[in-house]
Amino acid sequence: MKTFGRWLKRGLLGLVLVFLAWHLWLLGHVLWWKWQPPSETSFMSLRLDELATRRPDAELRYRWVPYERISVYLKRAVVAAEDDKFTDHEGFDWDGIQKAIEKNQKKGRAVAGGSTISQQLAKNLFLSPARSYLRKAEEALITVMIETFWDKRRILEVYLNVVEWGDGIFGCEAAAQRYFHISAAQLGPAQAARLAVMLPNPRKYEKDFGPRLAAHAARIQARMQYSDVP
Repeated sequence: MKTFGRWLKRGLLGLVLVFLAWHLWLLGHVLWWKWQPPSETSFMSLRLDELATRRPDAELRYRWVPYERISVYLKRAVVAAEDDKFTDHEGFDWDGIQKAIEKNQKKGRAVAGGSTISQQLAKNLFLSPARSYLRKAEEALITVMIETFWDKRRILEVYLNVVEWGDGIFGCEAAAQRYFHISAAQLGPAQAARLAVMLPNPRKYEKDFGPRLAAHAARIQARMQYSDVP
């Protein structure tokens, strides 16, 4: 029994050390990316692996652009569509989460997430699209790190640069070039609203941008002038 207890303690200590090492690694990246553009994210790596199964020479479309070279219309549209309390909360929209829970309970399945831009960024940078309580807990911890060490301008800048906008398309510059053949700085209100409403399922809406989504884009365009952005 003594031997078993000793090994149990060592095992628990090992798990604690692994937990601490992993989160120190995460924190190190959060601190580094406060100043430096991410060269690759977890979502990028996953998507590239998927593309490589179909085309071994596949490459992602990704080009970083600084905040000032991103259309203000896109900033406002994305905030209006994804997180209209972005500048007010500290990473979590508790009212939005409660509404999402109620909506999911009513539908009997997960149809709404209530995630903020900060939470979505945490997931994109380090995690995967898989849904589990463990992943949500990790997402929450990373969100706290991001909100603690980055300001809202940096959070929105990184989000717009790394978020997925189609099959192998990451960031607003690649998206603007792909869909409109212009730079992210040149996006107008209608183009910005169209890109913003694609974010919940970009690979689907890349191929199927129907009347229902177009109507949603029109609503976002009408509303985005009221969005508060850094």
